[in-house]
Amino acid sequence: MSQKMNRRSALKKSAAAGAAFAAPLYVSNTVFGANDAPVMGLIGSGGRGRGVMGMHQRHDIKFAAISDVSEPKIAAGLKEAKRNNDGEVQVYKDFNKLLERKDIDAVVIGTPEHQHCRQMVAAVQAGKDVYCEKPMSHTIEEGAWAVQEVRKTDRIVQIGMQRRSAPLIHEGLKVIQTGILGDVNFVKAQWNWHSSGPQNNSPLGYEVDWDRFQWPHTDIQFEPKFVRNWRVFWPFSGGISNDQGTHIMDVVQWYMGQVTPLEADGFGFIKNYIGADAPDIFTTTLRYKKFVAHWTINYTSNFLDWWHILFQGEKGTMHLHRFGFQVYLDEDKPNNQDMPGKAHIDFKGDLPSQPHVDNFVECMKTRKEPNAPVEIGHTAVCGPHLGNLAYRNNCRAKLNEEATKSSLA
Repeated sequence: MSQKMNRRSALKKSAAAGAAFAAPLYVSNTVFGANDAPVMGLIGSGGRGRGVMGMHQRHDIKFAAISDVSEPKIAAGLKEAKRNNDGEVQVYKDFNKLLERKDIDAVVIGTPEHQHCRQMVAAVQAGKDVYCEKPMSHTIEEGAWAVQEVRKTDRIVQIGMQRRSAPLIHEGLKVIQTGILGDVNFVKAQWNWHSSGPQNNSPLGYEVDWDRFQWPHTDIQFEPKFVRNWRVFWPFSGGISNDQGTHIMDVVQWYMGQVTPLEADGFGFIKNYIGADAPDIFTTTLRYKKFVAHWTINYTSNFLDWWHILFQGEKGTMHLHRFGFQVYLDEDKPNNQDMPGKAHIDFKGDLPSQPHVDNFVECMKTRKEPNAPVEIGHTAVCGPHLGNLAYRNNCRAKLNEEATKSSLA
């Protein structure tokens, strides 16, 4: 815990750095000069995709093409792409046609979760650098496959886990690494957000290319609610646990030494997400070699809103959240009081996404490893995947040592 660990050594210690991921890093033949800007394409022009595109446009990067399967999102993406591109912006419903463009150097992938891995691999095989939204994978096995395929190429891939580039999170890591908390044996992570409700399955009122939306599935019958809120349906996502847990459990594993869980259980139910697959009340306990972590989703409460992580050590506790972190030492606790006293460390901060995009753009030019490469994208979601497997199968789920496949106990 107290040993300083840089990002590269952390990757080596990760389960994802085992034999299955031993492919070497490559040096790209494509190097942009200091004043050069890559030409990019956007695959998936929903709200997040367009937002990430906008952050790239701040670097004077032009988007020459967009791909989506929904008419309103195509129109919105086209409008945003033209903001700093005085040339023609081409629209494709088939993302493969966009990847065939020789003039496009890199892409942003902002499609539903179930397509991330396949589109990312297709993009690097087409010679494109990739900024891919999280969660990177739809299954543990798919994530392991994607790491192998990306590492066969020389492409730069950044997974959209912006905490990896946030000064707040880096400052918290420095404190953890001093050993001030003592041995941390238990971590509590949670996300509260009173935002769930019944799923709207009324007609969309616009056209969607359903075959391309459901791909790689081929036999799912269209329902409007799938398009409106794909995040809560198993064919298209890992539910809220994966959507938010990728961010939060990555921080837990990063702070605790870049590790993956051994096994997990999972419990939950649907309270207000009527008509959904994935629960809005969910908890999983994840067992690691040297600590236990508890990850909880409650989308029916605003108490301690958004995300909070408690790293509970033998000498003190860190409370990390979106506005900063506080460290409370046991020796400072007032006698005969249950609540902690004054914070020993009180750090204020926030979580902008722009530094993560800045890091990706810089790495496209330098060909250095970005802050959230594919190995990190894969291991970050292994825990939430395990929790979902345990919940959906009413049993305990285990991860093999190489973090390449799961099993049910």
